[in-house]
Amino acid sequence: MCIRVSEYALTPDDYIGVTPKLLVKVDDTVKAGTPLFFDKKHPEILFTSPVSGTVTAINRGEKRKILNIIIRPSQEREYEEFNVPKAEELTAESLKELMLKSGLWPFVIQRPYGIIADPADTPRDIFVSGFDSAPLAADFDFILQTSGDDFAAGIEAIKKLTPGKVHLGLSDESHSKIFAKLEDKVQIDTFSGPHPAGNVGVQIHHVAPINKGETVWTMDVHSLIFLGRLLKTGKLDMSKVVALAGACVEKPRYYRIISGARVDSITEGALKPVKEGRSVRVISGNVLTGKKIAEDGFVSFYANTVTVIPEGDYYEMFGWIAPSLNKFSMSHSYFSWLTPKKSYNLDTNLNGGQRALVVSGQYEKVLPMDIYPVYLIKAILAGDIDKMENLGIYEVIEEDLALCEFVCTSKTEVQQIVRQGIDLLIKELN
Repeated sequence: MCIRVSEYALTPDDYIGVTPKLLVKVDDTVKAGTPLFFDKKHPEILFTSPVSGTVTAINRGEKRKILNIIIRPSQEREYEEFNVPKAEELTAESLKELMLKSGLWPFVIQRPYGIIADPADTPRDIFVSGFDSAPLAADFDFILQTSGDDFAAGIEAIKKLTPGKVHLGLSDESHSKIFAKLEDKVQIDTFSGPHPAGNVGVQIHHVAPINKGETVWTMDVHSLIFLGRLLKTGKLDMSKVVALAGACVEKPRYYRIISGARVDSITEGALKPVKEGRSVRVISGNVLTGKKIAEDGFVSFYANTVTVIPEGDYYEMFGWIAPSLNKFSMSHSYFSWLTPKKSYNLDTNLNGGQRALVVSGQYEKVLPMDIYPVYLIKAILAGDIDKMENLGIYEVIEEDLALCEFVCTSKTEVQQIVRQGIDLLIKELN
């Protein structure tokens, strides 16, 4: 389903570790692909407008921090024209230059650390996950029905960026015809099982783990589709298919939008009526790793899903102490453990407050990696870099331990702690 959108936004906070420097001002006219800001630490990395139109606002927060850049789209979409080398003349350097100028480089994520890759580096390998196992996530097989050729062109191009292999991770249930055409061009790695099987970090861990001093890059399916289109047309087309899902959505569906679209352009008229005194939470992304946004906020740069679930801001007599058959739990806190196959419409209620870190063995049940997550979290909290390295900090980012946070009896902010540890490594070792 295609829609009209009144505003788009580019939000610097979508990009980890980026300090933005503006290149535009209010009332400037831009095209799709016009640079809006760059990273002060890496001025060659540009962040470009996803649409053509007029810059209507530059919103700032405390200490004049740039919150977002708002663009009102024009009636007719206009594009910056980029010089694309012929396929036989494409090199690693010319591809990097094209991706940097067009604004596609922020899709290249470096492991370790989960930050935008340094263009001056050369990765050992490049990994792409061809499926998303997160709750309510978009089906990439469905998306590739109309964009398979663009995806294949993107895959073919990124082989120039590494002397190693391009790994494409697929579910054992993946059936897109385009994957079969890529068998001779990349290494296909097949995975099975529930989330986080689709996380690229889990796939790296099982195929070719990262050692200290090594660097690999990752890209997602949508970014490769964008790259394929750019190579074919010389224009930046960041339209993508996202899923609208969640317990508060009347009928889960797909929309074709452009990155940065106002979220109410797809949620309006699509949500179930809300009971008096209750509210909903709109999440740009999935329920485990997504970002809470306002009901008139904007879809974030990397999101493939918009999820809407009930807020847990209601009163319950006796709260989490009361026995219940209708609350999910990984422990025996509720009698719901007697019905393991039951489905639940979860809300944001924590069902209890933070407490001391309990060693319950729950983390290991949901993390299919050969690391000790509880000890890693403790090492990060202690700021012990040597132990962090020995316990596998280079192999994980927040999303890999998101399920650990979800099942945590102690309500520990596991993802925040992992980022804290990564930030410490970047500060001390780079």
